[in-house]
Amino acid sequence: MLVSPVRKRIDVVLGWLLAALMGVAVLNVLWQVFTRWVLRSPSAYTDELARYLLIWIGLLGAGYAVGRKLHLAIDLLPASLSGSRALVLAVIIDVLVFSFALAVMVIGGLRLVALTLLLEQTSAALRVPLGYVYLAVPLSGALIMFYAGSRIIENVNALRAGRRAVPAARAEPPTG
Repeated sequence: MLVSPVRKRIDVVLGWLLAALMGVAVLNVLWQVFTRWVLRSPSAYTDELARYLLIWIGLLGAGYAVGRKLHLAIDLLPASLSGSRALVLAVIIDVLVFSFALAVMVIGGLRLVALTLLLEQTSAALRVPLGYVYLAVPLSGALIMFYAGSRIIENVNALRAGRRAVPAARAEPPTG
């Protein structure tokens, strides 16, 4: 399967962003442990920051996993199909994933962000507007839509060209 240069670039940037967020999360938790057990004066913001980093890492990581076909999936039916039937099923599945990401994550997530920003809700310790924390939901949804959409295009083009489907159980090899 040919991976577009744009998709490769997004994979690399997203991979580095997730690694950086994980690094910040590790440093944050180490600081939390140090201030609690060594200084005997726990830092006020580290619990909240760890929670918000976990939200961002989890949601952006979900988008990354969808893009790399590393997400959880029940593949009994796709594994039993071949040829054009497997491609048609792959298109149907990706259309459903795309639709869910659009309706629930992007539209619903943007409404959540707008509402929390409108109500001026802020976090207790960091005093960060919660809309910025919840922004991870529509961003992740947009990533999932991008990956599902690119696979829909690839599979529709493969159907038109009469090519065979790539087995569903294989994940794409890492890039970058």
